[in-house]
Amino acid sequence: MPTTRVRFGIQTPQEGASFDALAAHWREADALGYDTIWLDDHFYGVVRPAGEPQLEGFTTLAALARETSRIEIGLLVACNSYRNPALLAKMAATVDHISGGRLILGLGAGWYEREYVAYDFPFYTPGERARRLVEAVDVLRALGDPPANYSGKYYHLKDAPFDPPFRQRPHPPLLIGGMGPKVVQPLAARHADIWHMFVKSDDPEGARRAISGFDELCRAAGRDPAAVEKAMSLSIADVTAPPDEARARIRALVDVGVGHFILSLPAPYDWTALRTFARDVVPPLRA
Repeated sequence: MPTTRVRFGIQTPQEGASFDALAAHWREADALGYDTIWLDDHFYGVVRPAGEPQLEGFTTLAALARETSRIEIGLLVACNSYRNPALLAKMAATVDHISGGRLILGLGAGWYEREYVAYDFPFYTPGERARRLVEAVDVLRALGDPPANYSGKYYHLKDAPFDPPFRQRPHPPLLIGGMGPKVVQPLAARHADIWHMFVKSDDPEGARRAISGFDELCRAAGRDPAAVEKAMSLSIADVTAPPDEARARIRALVDVGVGHFILSLPAPYDWTALRTFARDVVPPLRA
């Protein structure tokens, strides 16, 4: 039997969804016993048409924190280059307090060029976006022990106060998403509590290879690989598969070290399938 602790989350992208619909779904996820729930960090639809409603991630997250009581919450993932990292840290600390210490701080380097162009955000090279993410994590960690000073190539702090501090000390759990082998994966190996990787759910061997390489980076950084939870997203096809098929597919991934499965589904969210999944798929995999 696998020894990996298994957790399940839901991502409810805001694309085409009203706040009332999101609030109802988040309350349902809380009641069904899912471990985590996530929004995205986009300003218009990526999967659905761009003209449909899209609520901003962090402000919506703060409101939804008050609609739930148990489940851990976050953005999958906050785009570093949309906000100065000190501002991002202040926003995260605020949500951490509003939620009673249930925030997971998901961070990524950013990727959706059309969005950068539409809103006039600088779209740096992939390497620079990754290096900026590294410094942003340094800023976040520095602000956990104020007054904070930091001098990097891209970001600077000078005797920066930070009050109230993060409710979770020294900061909320960090989820770092990405497969970049030169910068992002080593960053996650050094500092992440959760690494979100991109592999296909029907490719356990690919997941095994990805985790094996990441674990080597953890060891090189002086960390126990088991200290970093490995997460991946599942699609609506995984959620709606027959329960026996879904359990077998997920167990094969658990056996190679995946411990956190996030069910990503577009609006309108199929809650009949999610209830069935919570009842028939999740409990045996947690046992």
